[in-house]
Amino acid sequence: MTQRYTYPIPGPRRSRARLLVIGLVAVFLAGSVTAAGAVWTNTLGAGDRFASLIERIDLMLDPPPDRETEPTVDSTPRPIAAATTTPTAVPASLAPGESAAPPIETSEPATPAPVRKKVDVRITKKAKSSFISQQTKDWCAPAGVQMTLALLGLEDNSEAFQHEIYSHTDDWESRRDSLNGGWGPGAMVKALKYYGARGYEIRAYRSRADALLDSARAISETNAPVILLAWRGAHTWVMSGYRATADPLKFDNVRVTGAYILDPWYPRISSIWGPSDPAGTFQDAAEMRRNFLEWKRPEGRYPDRDGKYIIVVPTIHADEMG
Repeated sequence: MTQRYTYPIPGPRRSRARLLVIGLVAVFLAGSVTAAGAVWTNTLGAGDRFASLIERIDLMLDPPPDRETEPTVDSTPRPIAAATTTPTAVPASLAPGESAAPPIETSEPATPAPVRKKVDVRITKKAKSSFISQQTKDWCAPAGVQMTLALLGLEDNSEAFQHEIYSHTDDWESRRDSLNGGWGPGAMVKALKYYGARGYEIRAYRSRADALLDSARAISETNAPVILLAWRGAHTWVMSGYRATADPLKFDNVRVTGAYILDPWYPRISSIWGPSDPAGTFQDAAEMRRNFLEWKRPEGRYPDRDGKYIIVVPTIHADEMG
């Protein structure tokens, strides 16, 4: 069956410019029935290339504003002290003939050291109730924001609400956040704050292990989801839980063995990344290595993100948001 190609829905600010460009190119294509048919059916990727052409012309005619956006914090995991026993205080010096006084007995028992064991943490076991697929191939960021808000109980997962989020693109986009305009992690933070999810920030890590460990700590500390910038920064994953070799809030040397993910690309199949999985699927270490990669965007350089693992992470408890 021939797959029909769906053009990206124009952004609010660029609607007129994009429609003008599409109209001019359509006039050109009208001279060739074969070319127009190839674009419509996406034969050999003709529709994709046509959309890319529209985007490039659109950016030249109406570039995104060059304005402040949310900062990217260069991070390492916050140190968590492992439990230790408190040594008995010893006097610095004693006078000749003096002996140390016996320790003072207390009625409070010593705090037992935490037990090291594997953990399986999830914000919810009903991830499907917060899931929604992205409404176009380009709306992974609005869909990721929407699912984060739904997991927090702040908004719903309806198609209408995803359209509402996207309608604010003009308010939050910045060239410094996305050279292509539209949605980057800075716009996501602004959107989350606008709808009540305060306290999210962008963090960059030099290793995947550090990014996942800090994500796990944030989830356990705040009971709020984390957004991962997957596919070298081209896609949005919502992390709603994790498995680890021990409790990351009690031990330092902890390894996160995988994450529970809501992927807005589902149920699509990517020609590069393969089929997506249903909401709440546990992605093991191999899948995280395959999908959660260092930021590297073809449109240009991002000095504070390039070569690093990027997450959008909560810093306050879910109960304090809103």
